[in-house]
Amino acid sequence: MYKKQDLLSHLVEMDIDPKAALLVHVSYKAIGQVEGRGDTVLDALIEYMQPGLLILPSHTWGNVNVKNNPIMDVIHTPTCVGVLTELFRKRDGVHRSLHPTHSLAARGTDAESFISGEEHIKTPCGIGGAYYKLWERNAQILLIGVNFARYTFIHGVEEWDGAEGTISKDKSDLYVINHQGSRFYTPQFRHCAPRGSDTFPKLEAPALQEGILSFGKFGDATTRLMGARPLREMVGGLLKKDPGYLLQY
Repeated sequence: MYKKQDLLSHLVEMDIDPKAALLVHVSYKAIGQVEGRGDTVLDALIEYMQPGLLILPSHTWGNVNVKNNPIMDVIHTPTCVGVLTELFRKRDGVHRSLHPTHSLAARGTDAESFISGEEHIKTPCGIGGAYYKLWERNAQILLIGVNFARYTFIHGVEEWDGAEGTISKDKSDLYVINHQGSRFYTPQFRHCAPRGSDTFPKLEAPALQEGILSFGKFGDATTRLMGARPLREMVGGLLKKDPGYLLQY
């Protein structure tokens, strides 16, 4: 059974910069048995990243939609991307963005400014939003126990660099409610269905060839660590050669 110190040691071995920004996509189940369970996992991540900015997705694309529930309440709407993301967004000191479907939760250095303004973003990862700020900061992106299919940042690169078949032409009338109870109209042009991120694992091989991907471990889980800027440069280059690259397996 892993303890917090074990997990902290694994983070050190990955050579993550604790003063930078770190986005984490994580499978709690893949980590294995941890003393204190999910709270200990979050304690380790928060402690390690104390000087910097820790970010986890708090997406609601699975439970906010025009047909059944068009409103994302920043306080009450649960995440749809795992138990750790739901625990994290409720932690003291964590700030959640006002994006109706692809919000992020952040804790640490300038967390509030990082997540601000997302109520004005009209696509899942639009320019000026929190995902774009990851690129601007050259944030580190860490996958724990999941593969490239969970790399939401790549959806951002698709939007910014002209991938084919990325964003629907149909508008979804969605809303967000902030901490003060004010409601904002946040229309969205969402990802095209049924296409998702199931082709993204094909990017792992070129990332290894480019030398921009490193592997590690966190508990029992395999980890994948990359920088946002080299990842965008690589994916953007592939899309420049072939805008339909990510439509193909």
